[in-house]
This record gives sequence, structure tokens and C-alpha cells, in this order.
Amino acid sequence: MDGERIVEVHGHARAFRLLGTGPTVLLLVHGIGSDGDTWDIVAPALAERYTVIVPDLLGHGRSAKPRADYSIGGYANGMRDLLGTLDIDRVTVVGHSFGGGVAMQFAYQFPERTDRLVVVAGGGLGSQVSVAFRALTLPGASLALRLSQLPPSRLALGALRAAAGLVAPAALAADLNEAYTVHTGLRDPAARSAFLHVLRHVADWRGQLITMRDRAYLTQGLPALVIWGDQDHVLPVSHAEAAASLMPGARSVVLPGVGHFPHREAPEEFVRALTDFVERTEPKRWDAGRWRRLLQTHSYVGNFAITESSSAASNAAGSS
Repeated sequence: MDGERIVEVHGHARAFRLLGTGPTVLLLVHGIGSDGDTWDIVAPALAERYTVIVPDLLGHGRSAKPRADYSIGGYANGMRDLLGTLDIDRVTVVGHSFGGGVAMQFAYQFPERTDRLVVVAGGGLGSQVSVAFRALTLPGASLALRLSQLPPSRLALGALRAAAGLVAPAALAADLNEAYTVHTGLRDPAARSAFLHVLRHVADWRGQLITMRDRAYLTQGLPALVIWGDQDHVLPVSHAEAAASLMPGARSVVLPGVGHFPHREAPEEFVRALTDFVERTEPKRWDAGRWRRLLQTHSYVGNFAITESSSAASNAAGSS
């Protein structure tokens, strides 16, 4: 995928691709251990209509891998600052897996910059996550990952990948193939360190730690789309149903026979669903008063619920 650029933000190199020139801007955020290349099948097609920004998150791909803030909030800040360097104010933010969590956090932290939200098999919608990810949060995972990069281990993993392609169901084979690609990208010790920092921020041996369920009501009025594969082996498709119910008015597209990477396993269907969503929705316009009222109607002080009417009464009393 061409259009690759490097910009320095806060002293660290950030790699990204910039494609297309359309008035609507799509920000495509990849998952943990991956990089912007995960979008290389769909980004050119989307760039025929839209301006498409495809970053490598800090600690991933061709971006710098310092000791840094690898939290969900830190990544959302990083996306805001990257957009600032590009003089772009508003985006439709699209996030896959961990990137889905970043996308939701971006919409939460920067609603004034978010036109639409698209979550692709995203984290942060439930506690369940694959056993492999949970195991990698345990003590000794760093050593295990390092040993897995030795030639005998790589040969064994390659053989497993080949065997899965022959005997496993298509969606499982596809997920294992993508996992192998992620594993290959962790040969660099700095990349492994960043990967484990990110993973341990969002999960432990019991499952996911971070959720947006308690603040999903704030997406009210924000056009939202959820895309999932019904054979996802990393994050269960039931999370798509949860997202659609938690985010008022969200649309849900479940692709049959597809695993954890819908944009790679079913690229035409993915592009069609995303394009149809963008073309049929109007960008949300920021309204600070509405945001404040949403917070107030869902907040409690002691045993007293702050409602819109009580807030108005309080304001009137304060101004008298």
C-alpha cells in the first residue's frame, strides 16, 4: 500500500499512509500486534471515495517503539495528535479488535472530532477473549514469546499454520494465519515489549479488563456501525449483539463464515457495508450542551440522581 509517510509527534516517529482525497476522512486503526498493513486489501477501494488515514500505532509496525504510554487513552490521544499534524479536524474512526477499543475511546474522549464510529470485531464490549491472549498476560509470557521466535519454534508454528490451512474450518484457518503474521512481527524485542505492555493493560488471565459498556450511552446521536464475523475465535460474536444494544441506534452487520478479520476475509462485503453506512448517515455535529445533559441524566451524587430538570433548577437557583 503506497502513500507511506513518517511524522514525528512528541519526539517519536509515527508511520502512516494517506490515500485518497475525498471530503469524508476515514481513520483506520489496527489491532494489537498488527500494523497498518492489515487494511491493505480494503484501503485502496475505500480511497476511491474517501480520504483514508492508516496509522501504525506507537509500538507497532514502522512507528517508534519507546517505553511509553500504551494505554487505550494514550492511543486515543496519539490519534488526535496525528490528526493535528495533518490539519484534520474530524474523522469517521474505524477500529479493528484492540483498535476498536481505541476507536471507541477516541469517540468518548474527542466527540467533537468524531463524525461516525465503526467497530470491527472490537475489544471493550465484554470480558471474553481467546485463551491465547489470556495466557500471554501470565508471568513468563515474555520468555515464552522470546523462545517462540527461535528457528525450531518458528518451523513448528509454520507447520501448524500449514496443517490448519488443510484441515481446519476456513474461518479458524484464517484466524490462525493472521495470528502467525502477528507472531512474525514480534521478532523485534522492542515490538514484543510493546505488545505485552498493551496486552496487559487491557486483559489478564480472566479476560478483558477495560469496557466501554458503562459509557456507551454517550454515543447517542453518533452514527455507529458494528461489523463482526460469526466464526470469530478471538472475540465472540455475542459482543456484536451487546454493542448494538448498548449504543443507541447502532447498526450491526454479522458476516457468515468469517472469523476475527472481516476486512481481510471478506473485503468486498466489508467495503460494501462500510460505504453503505457512510453514504446513508450524516456526520454527528458536536453539541456541548447535549453531551452535558447526557452525562447529567446518567450521573448520581450520593442518593440523589442528577436529572436534566434538577440541573436546570440548580442553575436557576444559582443565578437568582
